[in-house]
Formats: sequence, C-alpha cells, structure tokens
Amino acid sequence: MQVVKFSDQELINVYLQGNEKAFEELLNRHKNKIYTAIYLFVKDRDLAEDLFQEVFIKIIDTLRKGSYNHEGKFSQWATRIAYNMCVDHFRRSKKRTKVSTSDEFDIFDVLHVEDDNKELQLIISETHRQIRTLVDKLPDEQREVVILRHYADLSFKEISSITSVSINTALGRMRYALINIRKMMEEHAIVLQ
Repeated sequence: MQVVKFSDQELINVYLQGNEKAFEELLNRHKNKIYTAIYLFVKDRDLAEDLFQEVFIKIIDTLRKGSYNHEGKFSQWATRIAYNMCVDHFRRSKKRTKVSTSDEFDIFDVLHVEDDNKELQLIISETHRQIRTLVDKLPDEQREVVILRHYADLSFKEISSITSVSINTALGRMRYALINIRKMMEEHAIVLQ
C-alpha cells in the first residue's frame, strides 16, 4: 500500500487500522514545520526536541482514543498542540514566551527553492535575513501573531483561540506589526528584493 499519496485524514484512518507506516508518513510530512514552530518559541534545540516528542506522543494518544475530529487541517491542529505545549512549558518555568528566530536555526531553512540560479538564491537568502531581523525587533505579541499567521498558516480565529485574545486583537497586532516593519524598513532604508 502506497501511503505517500494519501491525504492526512486517510493516513490517520490507515494508521488507526494498524499501519505504522501511515503515521510515519504523516510525521514526515509535518515534522519540519512543527519542530520549527516549537523552536521559534523556545529558542533551545534540546528543549524543542523534547517538546516535539511530547507533541507527537499527545497526537498519537489523541488519535488512538478517537478524540481527533478532522474539522481543520492536521498540520494546524498539530501546530496548535505544539503552541499549547510551549505555553505550558513557559507557564511552568514562569518565563514570558519569546517568539523569535536565531542565527543557529532559521524558519527559512525548511523552505525549498526550486531554482538553481545562485544569484536568485542569494537575493532570497538576504531578503529572508532582513525580514527575520525586522520580525525579531517587533514586540512579543506582534511577533507571535506574525509567526503564527505567516509561518504556521493559522487563521486569525485560530490565533485568537490559542493566544486567548479576541480576533480583533489578533488582527490589530498583525496590523501594528506590519506598520512597525514598514517604519523600520524606512528608517533603515531597507529595500526588499
């Protein structure tokens, strides 16, 4: 059985029927995105790996208990679990969640560029670096919404739910983040390619 061609929901169904390869395929499809989301919150490789394992243990438990309902996308549901685990970790350690990238690990490392044009790759790399620098300078709440919206592909409704703010607040934070990024670009004369 070729599980590679299955949808996420089909993989879940096949996994629940006892095919471990189906879950392996599901994990392989989403591991980079989920791990990166975790790492952006905790900024510690070892902790991110531990939380990543906890996320997939929770996913397996939820699937086996039959508690998963396929209302949305699997990756958004898994990302929401990852976010909640990160928040729980910070609550336990009484630290403020800091959403950021670092020089050691970069959300753009998981993006694949099809074009072999080295000049284009350099331009894209420099653009990503500049955007990353600007996003890092945003206030925590704005940075959080930008990452959840543009990296994790969560809707504003999902962002409002997992961050415990209204949809209007989430939208407002995104609006102010974009305004702040534009101001920083003007102040530093940054022109994105």
